[in-house]
Amino acid sequence: MKLVLNFSMFLLAFFSLSKESFSLTDFQIKRFCAKEKRVSFCIRNLKEKRSDLQKGNLIEIPVTPYKR
Repeated sequence: MKLVLNFSMFLLAFFSLSKESFSLTDFQIKRFCAKEKRVSFCIRNLKEKRSDLQKGNLIEIPVTPYKR
């Protein structure tokens, strides 16, 4: 019984969250790109990726390492 409950919870979470995509706002893009050398290139690149994400196309997400 517990297995069926866990499986149904997994399916519910998977299907309810799979159709949504959360993209960055303009303010978040500007704040993220403020640290880059070429700010305008970074902003343009992230806005293009955001529009591709909203259209449903796959994008490559950059991963920045955590610095202490």
